[in-house]
Amino acid sequence: MTAARSTQADDAVTAEVVRNALSMAAQEGGVVVVRAAHSTFIQEGADASAAVLDAVGRLVAQSTATTLMHAASLRESLRALLAEIPVTRMQPGDVFAQNDPFKGGIHANDIAVLRPVFGAGASGPHYFAGTIIHVADLGGGYAGGVAATAQDMFAEGLILPPVHLYRGGEPEAVVWTIIEHNSRTPDKVVGDIRALVAGATIIARRVEELLERYGVDALQHHVDDYIAYTETRMRAELGQIPVGTYTGSFTIDSDGIEADKTYEVTLAVQLPGDGTISLDFTGTSAQARGSINASYSQALSGVLFAVRCFLDPSIPMNEGCYNALDFTFPRGSLVNPNPPAACGGRIVVVTAIMEAIVEALSTARPDRAVASSGIVHLYGMSGGGGSSNGTAPWMLMAMDFGGLGARAACDGPDATGAFVLGGRGGVLQVEPYEAQYPVMVEHTRPRCDSGGPGEWRGGLGIDTAIRLLADAELVVRGDRMILAPPGRDGGAAGEVGYWRVEHPDGSVDELAHRQSHVRLAAGDVFRIGTSGGGGLGDPLARDPQFVVADVRDRRVSRDAARDRYGVIVDDRGELDEVATTRRRGVR
Repeated sequence: MTAARSTQADDAVTAEVVRNALSMAAQEGGVVVVRAAHSTFIQEGADASAAVLDAVGRLVAQSTATTLMHAASLRESLRALLAEIPVTRMQPGDVFAQNDPFKGGIHANDIAVLRPVFGAGASGPHYFAGTIIHVADLGGGYAGGVAATAQDMFAEGLILPPVHLYRGGEPEAVVWTIIEHNSRTPDKVVGDIRALVAGATIIARRVEELLERYGVDALQHHVDDYIAYTETRMRAELGQIPVGTYTGSFTIDSDGIEADKTYEVTLAVQLPGDGTISLDFTGTSAQARGSINASYSQALSGVLFAVRCFLDPSIPMNEGCYNALDFTFPRGSLVNPNPPAACGGRIVVVTAIMEAIVEALSTARPDRAVASSGIVHLYGMSGGGGSSNGTAPWMLMAMDFGGLGARAACDGPDATGAFVLGGRGGVLQVEPYEAQYPVMVEHTRPRCDSGGPGEWRGGLGIDTAIRLLADAELVVRGDRMILAPPGRDGGAAGEVGYWRVEHPDGSVDELAHRQSHVRLAAGDVFRIGTSGGGGLGDPLARDPQFVVADVRDRRVSRDAARDRYGVIVDDRGELDEVATTRRRGVR
């Protein structure tokens, strides 16, 4: 009996060691990518994802920085690779790249690199190392890959099916040449891809060490157990959500191409109580001409993210999470478009998927209800100056986030952004921004009153002003700039976002939420206003002291405190209890 217990304990300890070793392999690979990348967005935002997958396309482990969008893309990209290049045709030293949104990819600039891991004496790979980032520029009609008004994937940049970057350890020269000749910043894009290869190589090396230490069969046993453990926990959590059929939907401003046309993501969620969940998106709008469509891998990432928001957050992220989901993405719709649909702005539909699921599951679990959130506002700037000689081209892609919706018993976080896209960690900091580009950031601050009023207030958006020190071209891509993120259960909507350009003569240009090739001159100020999150619950039920604190912190103005919350704050910043009681009684 003692020996048996000892063996079980040893197995449990070994399993935990192996799980952490696999996760750390991915973690180390991601760090290598960031340190070796040439793009400022990657260097400063650490927006790099890395994962370990097995030879049948299952996600085994990922780095902590890996977003679900990128994890789903690596998983689906590997499956597309295996369908086109069987493992029997692979050899040690091979490295593959791809970005086709209809073969597991996201859009042109998000390149996935996959390296097979063989182990000593193996005739075929047992695992794959995967890395992915948004590279500097890969052609198309829009600098930096912010394809705001593209109408097909070809306008978004060079499309790579699964191709060799290295064959048996030797570079596939023609592929590298094609990539280099299809970029406005060839040195940066080649440097970024080399960083991806370096990250995949270190992951592969660490997995090879595990194969050598534990052997193929033992390591496979631990991987299978890890995935099964995750699936068991997922199904147990799903079984606790009340049985029923729940519906949700979300309306998108437009696709940036067809004016005044909105798009709808709709779904029905079925929870039979047996640890399964079914999500059917039948009824969702047909695919758009504009670049808001979400390819299969991206739609899947939105589903998994939203469902996980209602489950125990300590559940590991691996294949076991996907195994617990059953979903229907109608072909030719926003959530599963046909090629050559433009998919660069897929975050619009991905977050609409999330909002529809959150609406449905908030009905099932009101204790975890969440109002609608703001969205990422993405922009790119480029020009011909910025270096010491004033002639070198420069280019940047940057973003900022809207506020999250209020949730039961909690205000929404300010300007955080859903972590399906990495969260606020991906926002460029002011110092490197100004050091590398001809810009000056005049301010970045919360937008007072942008959070939707409610018993629980929506998170605030951000107001940023960037002064141009040289001429530039601008492209912008946002949403929730016409239709505000709605509140829930009596809460009010958050404020819509905006793009605008202020000129030295005092004139102001209001930009469309998706607009390309905007000419900026030195001295112009580019203003970014991100949307606020919706409120939850009746604003008149909000604790007056919370409103007073918001006024002191400049999250809510005194006028909004009076008009929207029925709370009177005096000139000293104190609560006027008598006037507040009277005001709320009148309302």
